[in-house]
Amino acid sequence: MSEMLAGFQCRSCGDDQGNLLLDLGKQPPANRLLTEAELGEPEPVHPLRLAICLNCHLLQITDLVPPGELFNNYVYFSSYSETWMRHCEMSAYQYMAEFELSGDSFVVEVASNDGCLLRHFKEAGVKHLGIEPAKNVADVARENGIETITEFFGEATARRVRDDHGAANLLLGNNVFAHAPDINDFTAGIAVLLAEDGVVVLEFPYALEMIEKVEFDTIYHEHVFYFTLTAINPVLARHGLTAWRVERLPTHGGSLRLFLARENAKPVEDSVAKLQADELARGVAGLSYYEKFSDRVEVIRKSLIVEIDGWRKHGEVAAYGAAAKGSTLLNYCGLDADSIAFVVDRSPHKQGMFMPGVQLPIRSVEELVSRQPVLVVLLAWNLENEILAQQAAFREAGGKFIIPIPGVRVV
Repeated sequence: MSEMLAGFQCRSCGDDQGNLLLDLGKQPPANRLLTEAELGEPEPVHPLRLAICLNCHLLQITDLVPPGELFNNYVYFSSYSETWMRHCEMSAYQYMAEFELSGDSFVVEVASNDGCLLRHFKEAGVKHLGIEPAKNVADVARENGIETITEFFGEATARRVRDDHGAANLLLGNNVFAHAPDINDFTAGIAVLLAEDGVVVLEFPYALEMIEKVEFDTIYHEHVFYFTLTAINPVLARHGLTAWRVERLPTHGGSLRLFLARENAKPVEDSVAKLQADELARGVAGLSYYEKFSDRVEVIRKSLIVEIDGWRKHGEVAAYGAAAKGSTLLNYCGLDADSIAFVVDRSPHKQGMFMPGVQLPIRSVEELVSRQPVLVVLLAWNLENEILAQQAAFREAGGKFIIPIPGVRVV
């Protein structure tokens, strides 16, 4: 699927030429888990479509959901992934050492969640502030001693923070840049809050990985944008910022870590030019690179359904990981209670709730051993190594996992 999209307007450059790349149908907000009392009520659903701007090559969804609907009583807490906790710890110590942060420095994290990254700066005596839009998550951070304000980030919030606390020597944004519908307002906020010699570090899932590994389930309403370096450079330049280092990370199925500064404030390292050249060689600035994405998604959908139907003849099929990506996959593939008995998750904030749309019950991970389903769909496939290690007892008893991305396989 690739067709011109009527009424398109790029949220970065404003151009009106866009192509539709993938239509995942109408879907509920991916993190809007249901209580048992809500099961009989109609759920809000919204179109979930991916398009590309033909001018700046930025991938983006076409239909926005009001932020209040997405982040009211948010259920994602960072601290329940051991892999992510280790990543946060290593990142914090890397930044403190390289940028020589001390008690006189000021570190700000946008979308700071429950404070699992900022706590390392707190323990080191570095002045810090978290900006977290979900009140219930911000409350947990504050209970843990992390100074946090409950706000959506943009230019106005940045000015208030700078007036109250001063400029940021280090400004962090893990998996938030893609969530900001007004990307120019968000980037303007970065420019306002950043100290003249300050550094910004942004991490986000990498669109090149999403396309090449068919990671379609990372598309959901919170993720407005899907970035390549090629597409991100114009919005940075518009606000007087530049990328001076870039790193590729394995997190979230493949991410970029982008180091930013004010223009001419830092020498640009070779990593930036190398990645830019690699992207252009692959064709990310042309339409043909993306045109078979929809067909490849459909292959995974059909293969997964056929495989699950075969295993259901032998017993229960369950799923692991009540994550947002799991909601997209289950709803797009139509995997409801007729196919899957239950979903397990380590987070007590999710246990006892139900997946949006398909309304599957979410249980504790201990139910894998007690019920011993014949097959478990690994919805949180980005944590494959961590989860398979944790579920050694289930696997030793004969339990199997099916990994849907980048191609369906049983382990």
